[in-house]
Formats: sequence, C-alpha cells, structure tokens
Amino acid sequence: MGPGHRKKETSMCFSATASFSGSAVIAVIGVATLRHVREPRALLFAAVPMLFAVHQFTEGFVWLGLEGRIGRLALDHVAFMFSMYAQGLLPLLMPLAVTLMEPRGWRRRVMVGLTAIGGVAAAWDAIGLISLPLNTCVVGHSIAYLNPMTASLPISLLYIFATCGTLLLSTHRVVRWYGVLNIVVLSITELVKATTFASVWCFYAAIMSTMIYWQFHRGTIDVETPNGGSPIPRPLLFPWLRGRSLVLNRAATPAPPP
Repeated sequence: MGPGHRKKETSMCFSATASFSGSAVIAVIGVATLRHVREPRALLFAAVPMLFAVHQFTEGFVWLGLEGRIGRLALDHVAFMFSMYAQGLLPLLMPLAVTLMEPRGWRRRVMVGLTAIGGVAAAWDAIGLISLPLNTCVVGHSIAYLNPMTASLPISLLYIFATCGTLLLSTHRVVRWYGVLNIVVLSITELVKATTFASVWCFYAAIMSTMIYWQFHRGTIDVETPNGGSPIPRPLLFPWLRGRSLVLNRAATPAPPP
C-alpha cells in the first residue's frame, strides 16, 4: 500500500515482462483465493490478490507506452488508471475490506473511523490525479508517477494510518500479521529504497497474496468465529470456480440411505 511519498515518485517493476508475469502469477493466486470464499463480508479482502493482479497488468501497459509501443494517449490512460487505484482507491478499499470482516464491537467502531480517514486520503489523491497533470517517466530502471497533490506528506501519513491501522486492529490474527508485515516492508523500503518502492512491492504483493490464499484455503477467516473455521461450513459464494473438481467431489459423496 504505497502512497505517494515526499520524494514525489512511485516506482514499479523493471519491465513490461516483469509486470505482466507478476500479474499472471498473482491472478492465479487470486482465482484460487476466491474459490474458497464463503461469506459476502469477506469477499473484498479475498479479492485483494486479484485486484493487485489487475494493477500489475495495467503497469505492464505503462511500460509499453514508455517504450513507444503504444500511443501517448493510451499511455496517459493506463498511467492514470494505475495511479488512481494505488492512491485514489486503495486507501479506502483496504480499510473497508478489513472493517467488513470485523465482528461488532469497539474494534469495528474504530475501524469505521479509520475507513473514513482513508476515504479522505483517497478523495484528496483522486482530486489531484483528476485535476492536475500526471507525469510518467523512467527513473533508475523504474517508473515514476509525479503529481503535486499525491506527493503530500500529511496525506501519505493519513493513508498509512488508515490502511495499516485497520489491519493491526483486526480480530483476525492473519489480518494483524498482514498489517505487521505491511509496516515492516513499508518502513524498510522507504528508508533503503524509496525511489524503487513499488519494485519491492511487486514481490511483496505476491507473497502477501499467497498468505491470504493460505488462510482462506484453510478456512480460518470466518466473520462470526475469528481465528477459527465455522463449525457448520457455509456454502461457497462462487461454486462455479471449483469447476470439475467440485462435480467429482459431489459424485464421490455417497448417497443418503433411503
């Protein structure tokens, strides 16, 4: 979750090939994660890997534009799409995804406030991206997205406070660990490789996507019973994603006695 930082640039992967390849890998994990979702309130969090896959796919077209392989107008559009998701949507979507999964209580009430803060950061960045020019260029084998409003340090701090704060407050252990890793990676990357932040983020997103998949696969993200599976498994939201394996499992289930 990398907001625009004080150096006014965000970097991504090193080539179109890297972005498209990363997108493909994360998309496979994303589909596998969605196959295990059983509750509507967990759907947005489960969709995080797939959203990152689309994000990286967009980044691949930004590289193609900077290499002159697609037109300038197309480059402007995909660069805007990439930045809008990273800065104009993610600071709202991530807190909202965590809040939706949280059981009722004081934690959820605080998360609602943090989600509102994330909405303020998202609105600020979205207005900046819509109203002010976005300059895209290659800096040190990475891509820099330059916009005066998204580079605001106070807004970046609100971004981090809202997204990481909700993760750390979650009743679900896996979500809290996700927040801890976010803070560790964000801090190290900002201190050591600020100008190549999103290059590290590509790898980090893939690792985190695997973590999310593993938890949904094990059934340990349950809205009503945090940190444990439901005693009565709910039906899958997307049974058609199970494909042929679900059909075979049903066929192998013995019929009830007459």
